[in-house]
Amino acid sequence: MASEQRDDRGGDRPNVSEKLPAPAPVPWPVERITHQDIPAICGLYKKVWDADSSGLPSEIVKTWQPTPLEFTSWMEGVTYFVARHNGRVVGAIGCEIRHGACHLVHLGVDPEVRRQGVARAIVAASIDWAKHANAPVVWADALTRFTAAAALFKNLGFAEAGVLHKHEWNEDVRLFEQLI
Repeated sequence: MASEQRDDRGGDRPNVSEKLPAPAPVPWPVERITHQDIPAICGLYKKVWDADSSGLPSEIVKTWQPTPLEFTSWMEGVTYFVARHNGRVVGAIGCEIRHGACHLVHLGVDPEVRRQGVARAIVAASIDWAKHANAPVVWADALTRFTAAAALFKNLGFAEAGVLHKHEWNEDVRLFEQLI
């Protein structure tokens, strides 16, 4: 707590030698998508994978950049959440129940807002959704080369459960789980 000091004019002012605590970050609003969001989500995935495609096989990049029609088929049995900034979709993730467990799919965050809590907010919303769906566990996976995704999952309390070697397009995939 900052102490008060009197200035020359008799007024009180905070002691500037003591730092006030920084305000808590404002959480990103997260909501379930509607069909009206499909073009924006497809645009987000295109932007994400255009920025992150260096070294990835072109087949992966093409597969991860769906057309609106392809994304509509992705929605079958999957609940998607998005984070927005000024009305623009800046992050997305899908949740599907598979064998009673929740599996997180298609995590993507706009490169312009990375490391600002967007992924944390949408993964947290996904975990809440899984709890309401009575899933005992949440699973996520990421290509081994995506070290930021691994750090995110570990920071959110996921445990690394294994590695599938040469699993997806000849890439290693790390598996993460969180019991809920």
